[in-house]
Amino acid sequence: MLSAAVLRGCRRFRCRFIMPLGPSSLLRSFCPVITNPRHRGSLNLIPVLAPMKTGVYVPPIPRLRSMIASANGTLITARSMDYDWRDSGGQGIALSPPSPASMASGGDGFPSYFHQQSSNYGRFAYDDYSDDESDRDAEPLPGSSKGGSTLDNVDEWKWKLSMLLRNETEQEIVSRERKDRRDYEHLATLAERMGLYSRQYAKVVVFSKAPLPNYRSDLDDKRPQREVSIPAGLHREVDALLGDYLTRKRTNRESFPSLGFSRTSSTDSFATDESFFEQQDLQTSTSVVMEKILRRRSLQLRNQQETWQESPEGQNMLEFRRSLPAYKEKEALLAAISQNQVVVVSGETGCGKTTQLPQYILESEIDAARGATCSIICTQPRRISAMAVSERVAAERGEKLGESVGYKVRLEGMKGRDTRLLFCTTGILLRRLLVDRNLKGVTHVIVDEIHERGMNEDFLLIVLKDLLPRRPELRLILMSATLNAELFSSYFGGAPMIHIPGFTYPVRTHFLENVLEITGHRMTPYNQIDDYGQEKMWKMQKQALRKRKSQIASVVEDALEAADFREYSSRTRDSLSCWNPDSIGFNLIESVLYHICWKERPGAVLVFMTGWDDINSLKDQLQANPLLGDPTKVLLLACHGSMASSEQRLIFDKPVNGIRKIVLATNMAETSITINDVVFVVDCGKAKETSYDALNNTPCLLPTWISKASARQRRGRAGRVQPGECYHLYPKCVYDAFVDYQLPELLRTPLQSLCLQIKSLCLGSISEFLSRALQSPEPLSVQNAIEYLKVIGALDEKEELTILGRHLSMLPVEPKLGKMLIYGAMFNCLDPILTVVAGLSVRDPFLTPFDKKDLAESAKSQFSCRDYSDHLALARAYEGWKDAEREHSGYEYCWKNFLSAQTLKAIDSLRKQFLFLLKDTGLVDENFSTCNKWSRDENIVRAVICAGLYPGVCSVVNKEKSISLKTMEDGQVMLYSNSVNGKEARIPYPWLVFNEKVKVNSVFLRDSTAVSDSVLLLFGGNITRGGLDGHLKMLGGYLEFFMKPDLQSSFLTLKRELEELIHHKLVNPRMDIQSSEELLSAIRLLVAEDPCNGRFVFGRQELLPKKTKSLLTSSTGGGDNAKNQLQTMLTRAGHQNPTYKTKQLKNNQFRAMVEFNGMQFIGQPCSNKKLAEKDAASEALEWLMGSRDASASRDTENMSMLLKKSKKQHHRRT
Repeated sequence: MLSAAVLRGCRRFRCRFIMPLGPSSLLRSFCPVITNPRHRGSLNLIPVLAPMKTGVYVPPIPRLRSMIASANGTLITARSMDYDWRDSGGQGIALSPPSPASMASGGDGFPSYFHQQSSNYGRFAYDDYSDDESDRDAEPLPGSSKGGSTLDNVDEWKWKLSMLLRNETEQEIVSRERKDRRDYEHLATLAERMGLYSRQYAKVVVFSKAPLPNYRSDLDDKRPQREVSIPAGLHREVDALLGDYLTRKRTNRESFPSLGFSRTSSTDSFATDESFFEQQDLQTSTSVVMEKILRRRSLQLRNQQETWQESPEGQNMLEFRRSLPAYKEKEALLAAISQNQVVVVSGETGCGKTTQLPQYILESEIDAARGATCSIICTQPRRISAMAVSERVAAERGEKLGESVGYKVRLEGMKGRDTRLLFCTTGILLRRLLVDRNLKGVTHVIVDEIHERGMNEDFLLIVLKDLLPRRPELRLILMSATLNAELFSSYFGGAPMIHIPGFTYPVRTHFLENVLEITGHRMTPYNQIDDYGQEKMWKMQKQALRKRKSQIASVVEDALEAADFREYSSRTRDSLSCWNPDSIGFNLIESVLYHICWKERPGAVLVFMTGWDDINSLKDQLQANPLLGDPTKVLLLACHGSMASSEQRLIFDKPVNGIRKIVLATNMAETSITINDVVFVVDCGKAKETSYDALNNTPCLLPTWISKASARQRRGRAGRVQPGECYHLYPKCVYDAFVDYQLPELLRTPLQSLCLQIKSLCLGSISEFLSRALQSPEPLSVQNAIEYLKVIGALDEKEELTILGRHLSMLPVEPKLGKMLIYGAMFNCLDPILTVVAGLSVRDPFLTPFDKKDLAESAKSQFSCRDYSDHLALARAYEGWKDAEREHSGYEYCWKNFLSAQTLKAIDSLRKQFLFLLKDTGLVDENFSTCNKWSRDENIVRAVICAGLYPGVCSVVNKEKSISLKTMEDGQVMLYSNSVNGKEARIPYPWLVFNEKVKVNSVFLRDSTAVSDSVLLLFGGNITRGGLDGHLKMLGGYLEFFMKPDLQSSFLTLKRELEELIHHKLVNPRMDIQSSEELLSAIRLLVAEDPCNGRFVFGRQELLPKKTKSLLTSSTGGGDNAKNQLQTMLTRAGHQNPTYKTKQLKNNQFRAMVEFNGMQFIGQPCSNKKLAEKDAASEALEWLMGSRDASASRDTENMSMLLKKSKKQHHRRT
């Protein structure tokens, strides 16, 4: 039976084999194990049964490309990135590795002869090859009714899927037949029973051994293909400038930079802020004078310590410290540390391990007269923790911060020459390891809060585990707030464990059923929808009742059904019956806080929320309450990681009597920091957690249920200073369903930044290094990260750092934002780029109040200036705020334009930090004005934004009443309602670049900037030649561009010269790129004047050279007639004669199908029936001989094996 997919696909490759059997499988061995029930009269060519190799879906795009398991169990990458899955035919199995010949020449997976210029340019590049067959289903040939019914089709697929399972070299079957789409539900059930995965993509059905993503660009007939055109006059001007540049370059090479710069210019010039760590390697000095100095200094430290401890204040402090549970274990802790290189300490909330253990070590070293050579680093997962703990420890030692105790967070810190105990974030210690791999001079490393399993903490443990053998005198102490110390102990070879019992006052616990009884609050389906304002309407819609349950609701569904609430009042039971797990519960929280403020004893309240949106929205709602919004009675404060340090510290201050403090915080308040006056805790039971879908390459930051360990930590915050109460806003049965511990961050987040750190620390293979983690991430996540770093130019094909990668590794931001900063400095438009990067690193400063939505949108549109860019609108808003600040009218400006003054201040602070880092790289000199020469050139700024956000590219197809947007990983997407492009009826640019996607029911682009073809081609990623003249490809073939050959040549030359200039600048940051004035002028002219006159086309295919049909030697019999040859070969093998079916096409040509042994082959359209049948026979012969990539001698050998084995079977039958 004719396959619709095959009929459609014959325009591309000549062989269109429909059954799931590869030539290598057929010729390798034959065994009558399974007989197709529909062809019992013929011998079935079945591969020898082999164990199934589990693998991972291998997309053809480099950003998504993963790995599959080869026959010997090793991992191999997929075939050429430009390979089209449709090349396998309608139901042909995809995924065979590329042959060496296919990788010749261009490096893009196409044979070298496709790169030669063609005289038939007009036919190749501008003819639309989508004939009548391309956009409709092909009708079956008359008489071909096989599989017409659902039952017959399911039987046929049962055989096909069995073949797939037994063929270890093949991965999936792709079908475009209408009957398979009709019967998809039945076939999917069949595949699931057989352990296979299935998915339907529009008019394509796929069955695979590995999980399938939500969207496959390789199966999308409407993926972006762009016809590029620019005015002839503009092209001539650009070519003239480019020609002048190339001429001057050839004749005056000494004025151009060469590749001979030493690598020290790119690496040694980095002066990181880890100068904070710089200490003399005192332990290695053999100088007698130095030893005397150290001895004298150690004695001074001991005297100072004794003086403080003997003073009245010191005695009082010591008495307080002795009351902490940690003091009882002091001697045991110090003994274990002195006798073991690694010690694991677990301690419950309130035991004092974070503040006391580092002090015990420091005090013991000072008492032993080793204070001058002692250097202790204690890492904390958060900035506020490092700062708060260091202040507390310094106070307990009777010192000012910066003497013996200091702290260091990103671009902020306090440390003196005599600092011996340094609290820092984990990232700071990792950055020190960049310049000091052996941590010279450091005697003790304490890693606190390892139970949180942050990515940096897990990464640091691998690095330290490798470091310990090289530094036997170094001591490592791991501290956890939960009782999972066995995991860390076993990771370090059975390190000793010490547990410190915690001391907290009793905390009375109320779960939701009790909270409802206490407060009298009544829940209905309508009062549980949290109000985020109009601009967050999708969040409110998400909470509304819907047929499909969310993941949050599904997790606790069984627990709720099994719960018994009969002991509670009917009012409470009614409320619980309509409880919505998806909502945070703003109204319920308001009721609980009102109850506490009205009826409970004095004491601060700590409310755990999921993120900044929740905190802000709830704060607005509480301020509208007559009691909770009264500043004379209630002090409302927020605590979030993106807030300035000075604002975060406010939560520790105790208010005046009569005012109750309410702190709205994220899970950062669970550990490390202690708000002393907290008596009440309100726990929503959720935290915002990054989850990463490696299969769809989509990260999501969504609320999820916390773990039991986190719930205990939150509860413990209420009992630090006096008996407290904790209100859990979820039922007890839901708590019982929580997981014990949170999933490590390493297993649920994208790994690009981590992989970059691994290479910058010269730690070898990324995959091999991460395999040594406590819990290794899945290989597909690692491969996605590596491919992403290759796409942006941070890694080369050998997974080694490029010069760009070395610069990116020194910037504490996401790689794409770091790249944007570097390009902004190089192309002299740094000021707006600093604002854009800082804005993307924090929150959106644009506010949209519920009751003033139209006014807010109007204010934002004024900043966009109809240039279709959220990022440029942000830069203009910040610039206007700075002007207003200079006139002391900043708050008035923010109020008038609906901007957040707090966010703009955070952006301003980050800009200064980024500028400081860029100066250290040498890309920015002291004369800041030279880096802003082109800051007013919005086209260059747009190009730099594109360079940073690539490969976040979205195609824009303007239709009559809508705009169609499509990305590589998600297919159809939508624009976020708050985007300046979200309200546009038409976008006069073909592409959008974006930073962030939000996945709700659909995928939304939160921010975007429109760019032209020229900007994307020049400032996007690598370009490869296609198989046609004037054909270019990006993103492994997902983006295709068609243009005139001379325009293609211009783009390729400009791209090559631009990349060379960027490389020289990165190697030698002090180089002045203005020496390449003509090149820069050509690029600026092209990106500024490109009118985007091209158009999107669909279905354009590459034409492959006609293959030789006489593939068989005369020894096979039948002469040179393909039909005779096929019949002779089948007869000798003991098969029945082949049958031919021919169909007349609309263009008066004929296409034939030959069928034998349950297999069907389609030929190319021919002028008459006889030639069509010969062509179909030739296709069958070509496949049977396996001669597409094989030599003639191999063909003969395979044929002899076929005849030999077939004859034996034939004689047995007779």
